[in-house]
Amino acid sequence: MKTLYMNVDSADIAKNVLFSGDPWRVETVAGYLTDPKRVAFKREFNTYTGTYKGMPVTVTSTGIGAPSAAIAMEEMYEAGMEVAVRMGTVMSLREGTLGKFIIPYASMRMEKTSATYVPEGYPAVADLDLVQCMNQTVKRMGGEYINGIGCSMDGFYSMMHDSRLSKEMNVDMSVIFEKLKKIRICGVDMESSCILTLGQLMGIKACVLTIVTVLENLKDALEGEERIAAEDLLCRVALEGIYNYRYHV
Repeated sequence: MKTLYMNVDSADIAKNVLFSGDPWRVETVAGYLTDPKRVAFKREFNTYTGTYKGMPVTVTSTGIGAPSAAIAMEEMYEAGMEVAVRMGTVMSLREGTLGKFIIPYASMRMEKTSATYVPEGYPAVADLDLVQCMNQTVKRMGGEYINGIGCSMDGFYSMMHDSRLSKEMNVDMSVIFEKLKKIRICGVDMESSCILTLGQLMGIKACVLTIVTVLENLKDALEGEERIAAEDLLCRVALEGIYNYRYHV
């Protein structure tokens, strides 16, 4: 039976799943697969299954934010997922990190979707073996990485980037960022803590692999060819990393 939102079942989905926020980044990953098959593209969920160096892998999109990421995790788990890697972009709170990877050990749960599953004190933590494998893969492929604690939020224009409305409401984004930096948060996104929490509840292996494309409040950003190259590297590292994890390369 096909799942409600993603229109997939166990016959369609590999045990190794990559999650991308952007549906079109999925197309980049699919280009690196052998015999990629589009399983479905329903709502924000664009899904392909193929092989990478002979390893079955599925790549799908979650759209923006924790609610849809939770749906993607639930439906992929229903279809038999055993390893989950969120591969996405992140807003860094550290200078000099554009183009570098942030691979968090854990994430602060400031999004509210995970709280519908477990109390706020429940930790959102990654599988450390999977994190270490991603660290090694980034290094082998010529990239640089940071480990640490990330943070996931719900409100992009209310908590992460100025907008006309936030200015009219006198929201000072710098206050939010300074508080996070004081507790040594390295990066901010909108999905990771929910994905890591659900990974723990599902008893699967899960981690987050993100590349820094913007600094706090978009004060600096990768653009043009630099951004395209960074996201392409993200896709290649995600595939190679999950392969290395599965086959202990």
